[in-house]
Amino acid sequence: MVAAENGALPRGKVGGVGDVIKGLPPALADLGWEATVITPAYGMFHQLPGSEHLQELTIPFGGRSESVSLYRVPGPDARITHLVLEHPLFSPQGPGKIYCHDGSDRPFAIDSGKFALLCAAVANYVQQSEELPDVVHLHDWHAALYLALREFDPTLSRLRQVHTVYTIHNLALQGIRPLRHDSSSLEAWFPGLAYDLETVGDPRYHDCVNPMALAIRLAENLNTVSPSYAREILEPNDPAIGFHGGEGLEQDLRRADSESRLTGILNGCEYENRPAVSPKWGKLLDSIMAEAGNWHDSGTMSREDLDGLAGKLDAFRGGRPANVLTSIGRMTPQKVELFLQETPDGPTALDAILDALGDKGVIIMLGSGDSQLEQQIALRAAGRSNLIYLCGYSETLSQVLYVAGDMFLMPSSFEPCGISQLLAMKNGQPCVVHAVGGLKDTVEHGVTGFVFDGQSSADKAGDFAEMVVQALALKVTSPRKWAGIRNRAAERRFTWDLAARQYQEDLYGHPGR
Repeated sequence: MVAAENGALPRGKVGGVGDVIKGLPPALADLGWEATVITPAYGMFHQLPGSEHLQELTIPFGGRSESVSLYRVPGPDARITHLVLEHPLFSPQGPGKIYCHDGSDRPFAIDSGKFALLCAAVANYVQQSEELPDVVHLHDWHAALYLALREFDPTLSRLRQVHTVYTIHNLALQGIRPLRHDSSSLEAWFPGLAYDLETVGDPRYHDCVNPMALAIRLAENLNTVSPSYAREILEPNDPAIGFHGGEGLEQDLRRADSESRLTGILNGCEYENRPAVSPKWGKLLDSIMAEAGNWHDSGTMSREDLDGLAGKLDAFRGGRPANVLTSIGRMTPQKVELFLQETPDGPTALDAILDALGDKGVIIMLGSGDSQLEQQIALRAAGRSNLIYLCGYSETLSQVLYVAGDMFLMPSSFEPCGISQLLAMKNGQPCVVHAVGGLKDTVEHGVTGFVFDGQSSADKAGDFAEMVVQALALKVTSPRKWAGIRNRAAERRFTWDLAARQYQEDLYGHPGR
């Protein structure tokens, strides 16, 4: 498996890719597979205690020979081999950063260069292996250029003997870069590569390479991380009604579907034997302040914002509100735009929900990302006593919030799978979700949670707010029904074992064992 993230390693997860790389290999091991995961070291993983230097790989890259160090590092499951590749290009903005922030004038410029090197290093590693793997499994655009090298580099001919598959985690991020005339371009990374433009090119920008598109065209099999998302991406985007589909690649995806190469396999979730215990209200507030203090100490939260948060939390020290709503996710348009979309009645969905809560409830939002979206949510929180916005991310704090809330809000505009709703559900927190992708596949309306939709963006926002109001009313008027929804949400299981069996049969081409 080749990926940008590995949630099995400390600080190795940013999003859903990390969750899959953590959960899927052990489930495959249960089925008899020997799984090896390869990621960049990012200037940090190779320094983990117990790491072992294996070899130096000499890689042709950028018109030079680059020496890339290969390490084996320990993970939580001894059956899984974790390999990391170290080179200065993997940490161009300093150690520990998996993804870099590129300017809007050169999107993906830094990241695409380091992931091109990742693909070159893995391709040469496989080419030189004494024993070829049965399957090479590539994850998202970061690993896609491996397929271009397999297809067009004659020195890597052994790669064509290996069944190679591709998982789309988020079609909206495609890693598009110029073909030439840029230091971060296909011809700069691989000078002399005799590529075919129709195979590697972007369907809209004919002077650009599209890693996502070429992987869809070249992989033996490919999948999305939920069945519904696999169907949605066959249709073009329709901004007028807020629909996110194939993101410009629907023709390639339809071709793959017609060739029976495309499937949807729902991600799994890890389930503990014992249910988590909800913290007392005062302890939750203390946990929030402790994490905010860490952010301040690290320089990501100002003293003014820390003091403001302390003052807001003090107002809640008198006791837990009747309704505690939670939302955890990166501040991206995908996750946030429906919160900020105006409803047909005028106010945004977020404002309408806050109005309905009044002084009997609070929304706690955790997440960072797009600075403009951060500012919009922060401004609303500054003017609302019943909105607490925690601009950052903390695995510890998120785990507490998944347990402590009465209701989880996840109105994603689109959702390839989603992990947050699964984590909330397993802790008995009903979710209000948009009827898209993996959300539609995992939350059953009126049974394990609440699902909304709408004919336009404004309608969706209005239906979102109204669904929250209806759910809150049900909690008060029908406590037995509410308890049933909570219990069924906690009992519903989406396991990695089931996902692994589907990967084995539908993607890897191996019959079930």
